[in-house]
Order: sequence, then C-alpha cells, then structure tokens
Amino acid sequence: MATLYQLHSSMDTLRRTTEQMALSWQADDSILLLGTTVAYIDWFNAYLGDIENMEIETIAGIYALADDVAQLHENTAAKLNLAAKLTGILSDAEWVAMTQDSRFDKVVTIAL
Repeated sequence: MATLYQLHSSMDTLRRTTEQMALSWQADDSILLLGTTVAYIDWFNAYLGDIENMEIETIAGIYALADDVAQLHENTAAKLNLAAKLTGILSDAEWVAMTQDSRFDKVVTIAL
C-alpha cells in the first residue's frame, strides 16, 4: 500500500518538511503540495535530490490543487512550468477522491 503525503510549507520550512516526509517514505508514495508550497516546486525537487536513499523515480506522483495554482501570479505560474513538473493539478473533488482512493492506506499531512 502507498501513502499520500500532503505538504504545506513555507520556503523557510520546506527543507525540514521534506526531510520529515522522507523518514517514512516508501516507493510508490505520492505527494500533494498544498497552498503556496507549489511555488517552491524547484526547491522541493532539489531537496528531494539531497536525501540519501530517496530517488525521485520512486515517487508515484506529485500533485497540486487547482485553487492553489490559481493563486500564483500568472508570470510565476508560467515560469514554473507546472504542467511539466506535476503529475496533475487537481480540483477539490479530485483531491477528496484521491484521499479516499484504495491505493492509499494512509494520508499524512505535514505542515511545519
């Protein structure tokens, strides 16, 4: 079974949030970046690369909420190229459905 990690972090705590997630990481887990965390996707990916024994290939998917992406300035969203870096951008209904998906035996929210 897999875990869906929901990360809500400021830039100041993103490294620590990523490290906390990595403590219980298993291959095929997924990540949902909540709130402004989606704006730090490049930093998040860099921090993932710094963690020993955790390869980005073991991530089943990285998602964000459509409402959170919509809150980003248009230029910021374009420069981030989220479509290429995220597995998907979810509506609220899709998010709720994902948290109830049988492939996930746990949904863990980390907000530091």
